[in-house]
Amino acid sequence: MSSGAASRLQPLQGHLGTQKVRGNSMDPPSSPVTTHVLDTTSGQPAQGLSFHLSQLEGSGQQWTELRQSYTNADGRCPGLLEPGQMKRGTYKLSFNTEGYWRKRGQETFYPYVEVVFTITNDMQKFHVPLLLSPWSYTTYRGS
Repeated sequence: MSSGAASRLQPLQGHLGTQKVRGNSMDPPSSPVTTHVLDTTSGQPAQGLSFHLSQLEGSGQQWTELRQSYTNADGRCPGLLEPGQMKRGTYKLSFNTEGYWRKRGQETFYPYVEVVFTITNDMQKFHVPLLLSPWSYTTYRGS
C-alpha cells in the first residue's frame, strides 16, 4: 500500500478500531472496555466530557477508581483499560454531565450519569455507549 493511501486510511482506522495499516507503526492495543458518547441535541460526539471508570472491590462496599479521562473529538476514550487489566466484576462509568452542559451554556436535569455494569467474561470486549441530552440519556451494551 502506498504511503498516501495509508495516510488517507488512518482516520478511518481509528473509527473502525483496526490496529494497523501496512507500512505504518502499530497503534496501541484496543481497550477491552470502550465508551462512545453522543450529544443528541447537536447530533455530534460529546467532546471533552469528563468521566471516571471504577471497579467495585471487596464485598461490594468500595469503588476503586481505575481511570479518569475526557472524551476525545470523536466522543471516545482510547486506551480506557490496558489489555489484561479487566477482571470479572462490577464496573461503573461516571460521566460529569453537568460540567459538559455548563461549558455549552446549557442547564441540565442530570448533573452526572452513572452506568454500572457487570463483566462475567474477561475475555470479551465491552462497549458502553451513552446518548446524551440535557433532559435525558440512554445507554446500552454495544458491540
